[in-house]
Amino acid sequence: MAPYLSPYHPIPGGPSVDPLHGSFRSTIHRERAEDAARRARDLLTDDVLGRLLTTPREPTAQVPHSRDVFVNRNLRMDHVELIGFDMDYTLAIYHMRRLEQLSFDMTLAKLISEYGYPPFVGGLIYDHHFVMRGLAVDRVNGNVLKMDRFGHVGRAYHGLRPLKRDAWKELYRNKRVRLRNPQFAWNDTLFALPETCLYSGIIELMESLGHTVNYGKLYDDIREAIDTVHRDNSLKREIRKDLARYVFLDPELGPALHKLRSGGKRLFLLTNSAWDYTNAVMRYLLEGQLPEYPSWRNYFDFVVTAAGKPAFFTEARPFLELDSSTEAGTVVGEAKSLERGTVYSGGNLAQFEEFTGYRGEHILYVGDHIYGDILKSKKSSLWRTCMIVQEIEDEITYTDARREEIVTLSEVELTRARLDDEVNHRKTVLNALERRLEREELPAAERQEVEELRKKTKAELEKLRRSLKETNGIADTLERDVEEGFNPYWGLLFKEGNENSRFGYQVEQYACLYTSRVSNFLHHSPMQYYRSPRDLMAHEQAGALSSKLSPMGSEGPPKGSSEKE
Repeated sequence: MAPYLSPYHPIPGGPSVDPLHGSFRSTIHRERAEDAARRARDLLTDDVLGRLLTTPREPTAQVPHSRDVFVNRNLRMDHVELIGFDMDYTLAIYHMRRLEQLSFDMTLAKLISEYGYPPFVGGLIYDHHFVMRGLAVDRVNGNVLKMDRFGHVGRAYHGLRPLKRDAWKELYRNKRVRLRNPQFAWNDTLFALPETCLYSGIIELMESLGHTVNYGKLYDDIREAIDTVHRDNSLKREIRKDLARYVFLDPELGPALHKLRSGGKRLFLLTNSAWDYTNAVMRYLLEGQLPEYPSWRNYFDFVVTAAGKPAFFTEARPFLELDSSTEAGTVVGEAKSLERGTVYSGGNLAQFEEFTGYRGEHILYVGDHIYGDILKSKKSSLWRTCMIVQEIEDEITYTDARREEIVTLSEVELTRARLDDEVNHRKTVLNALERRLEREELPAAERQEVEELRKKTKAELEKLRRSLKETNGIADTLERDVEEGFNPYWGLLFKEGNENSRFGYQVEQYACLYTSRVSNFLHHSPMQYYRSPRDLMAHEQAGALSSKLSPMGSEGPPKGSSEKE
């Protein structure tokens, strides 16, 4: 057997002197590889090149880590020719607490005035800590859940209180929550946060007063009421009265879009908002930022409003040309092409690609909605995707501030794993020694030696067990403190226990890039090659050399392109 192979018997058909896999290397391939290895050594030891790569660049403004662009799948911006943007929570970043409070108050008023809910629910107070993206509502049992990437429930609340452990175990311990099941509703947008708080708040209040709650009807009523508040434009009318109160004015947004255009990119706007609201918000965001763009529309080659996503990506609705000279944006007729300077509504993906002449991976779409903007575009096309997750800034800023505690927790976790292994090893050794003493006829001297070793091993085992118990308590306390310091109910947004949360998993699966705001692109070249880290399996993380083949990820098919939800 070759010296680098295991001394144990190999699996039949597995590694051997003449291995089954990779058993043939042609002479020409071997010569090319040896030549490449020689050139690699020359490259890596080139002094001049080393100086060029290590000499610091001219000082530039330090960009906070929380404003970085994060990469799930390699993306060459020099291959991207057309970049599209959603508006709400993408180009237009809202002051979350103010908008959530407005939506909460308007929906609550509608529930009382139009859906017959008792006036006393009008006293409910919005608690922004109780909600975050990525929660699921159990419409049958009246619970709000946070899941990990496998669909296992890690945290659950009934009303505003943690679900009792017995109920949690019975409902979710051995079950995987599948969001295709109509029992569950998935809240993955920032617009949906107030409805989750309303749902739990009404259950808490009414049940504490002895009322019976129909959980499914309550959820449907809240969903319909909040949809109406959005659909009849009553919410947006309030926002338009004071845009400065509700919409964050980012001074870097215009320069970021300009930089992309200067890099040869064409830009388009694709939003579900109607023309009148779109025009008002975009004027507030962009007009007057740069003299080269007297109108916000000068930034964009194509403007599509009332797009009806996600139906835009899956249905065949026509593009309608609008009269943009009026606030109402009346329909002129069906569009036969898409022209710069004209505003459209509706439309569909196939016709968009036909009219613009751009297809597939030459288009990058930037949005905030994991389902309507990212997942559906990914499943329906080869468009590249970037997700705006404004909460990243808060989470990274928070975890950076807790760096010392997190490092300590990591060290304790590693110690816990080592202690666990040592406990198991000592138990095995102790069991073997006790079996020898019980079953074997040993000479007195040898028996004495085995007995002393047994006592020593038992004492070591007790020490290790006490340390493991202590370590478990320390780790659990530190982890709880870090998690609850970010959100007292749900912990970190992107994690659930040691796993990615369901929301974090979907961002990873369906977004090629993700970042906190569009203006973060200002700090990168329009030709940037965004490189992701290589995906590593557990055996590679444990040291298998296949993990060293490349530290970078690939530009292959999107991770979530064929996954069924």
